[in-house]
Amino acid sequence: MKIALSPGAGSASEQVHSQLRGLIAAGWLQPGRRLPPVRQLAADLGLAAGTVARAYKRLEQEGLVVSRAGAGTHVCADVATIPRDVVRAARSFAVTARRAGLGYEDAERILKAVWVNDG
Repeated sequence: MKIALSPGAGSASEQVHSQLRGLIAAGWLQPGRRLPPVRQLAADLGLAAGTVARAYKRLEQEGLVVSRAGAGTHVCADVATIPRDVVRAARSFAVTARRAGLGYEDAERILKAVWVNDG
């Protein structure tokens, strides 16, 4: 599981939340899977534990994870995931964009333009 923080892309808590939400929706964090402990993920990312705790709390409020004292935080058993063909297409787009030398922001702008104009 990789989480990468980007300057100017929102607060660290929002970025952690968004990326974990994406990992859950894409099926990389499957139902029942335990998330890293708050302190461990915070240390790995160089963040304060409260920052990661806020992201986890928001995921819990959205019904994506459940936290239990002593048992950790797990992805909910009944969480909905994105269809595999959509995840494969997204992965293919990301690989193609990287090979073309595009950064994330450019790839995001392209996807948004296609989404809006091909709708």
